[in-house]
Amino acid sequence: MPELPEVEVSRLGVSPHLLGNTITRMVIRERRMRWPIPEEISLAEGQIVMAVKRRAKYLLIETQAGTIVLHLGMSGKLRVIDSTTPLVKHDHVDIVLNTGKCLRFNDPRRFGAVLWQAPSAPLAMLGNLGPEPLTEDFDDSRLFSLSRSRKGPVKNFIMDNSVVVGVGNIYANEALFLAGIDPRRPAGNISAQRYKRLTQTIKQVLAKAIEQGGTTLKDFAQTDGNPGYFAQHLNVYGRKGKPCEVCGKEIQSKVIGQRNTFFCTHCQR
Repeated sequence: MPELPEVEVSRLGVSPHLLGNTITRMVIRERRMRWPIPEEISLAEGQIVMAVKRRAKYLLIETQAGTIVLHLGMSGKLRVIDSTTPLVKHDHVDIVLNTGKCLRFNDPRRFGAVLWQAPSAPLAMLGNLGPEPLTEDFDDSRLFSLSRSRKGPVKNFIMDNSVVVGVGNIYANEALFLAGIDPRRPAGNISAQRYKRLTQTIKQVLAKAIEQGGTTLKDFAQTDGNPGYFAQHLNVYGRKGKPCEVCGKEIQSKVIGQRNTFFCTHCQR
């Protein structure tokens, strides 16, 4: 599943093609997505794109009439192409622009979403979200305070969207490694000093991933078709049985919260 850096890379890729331009048509070929695409999505037609934002893993295409809300799901891809480009299988939605270009959404598994948010009716899934990890609202004192009553693994804690948004499985593994924290440890048993370090490594890993274009593992590619490159710099994720690049000890793997978790028992405690 594309994680926050991949979604942010997509936002950066599509924004120059959308901002200030008019949506002339919404072409919906398949409404049966994670949630049915609402009929109200047609209200975007004739509207100028005022902003392209991201909240957690959702892309928000804002117009005066309302906002198109996109989620890539597990296999969704966005491409900015000529609107006359021949269709391929699973091309479900086109946002056609006055420039002759369109933003085309392809999603083989249909776990993605294309929704409409009226100005006076915010979407429920955008409520109760924690702060964005790369903002000042996400800091170590907040993370430490929220952790005090948590008995579950720290990895699950930092992946909780009510605590902080967008720290998906790959980046949780990597941030915990850089912070030297064992992902199996109870969140409430970790000191304030170590949460300060973890806050820094979460920001560091996500910022680096965005800078390098996101992580391509299977399904994600940038809007221009080029892959992300962060996968070349993973310290522990997907490296079970391989030597730790710091100490040489074998990387271990364990399922935590139904997700594969990778760690070094020497470097992380």
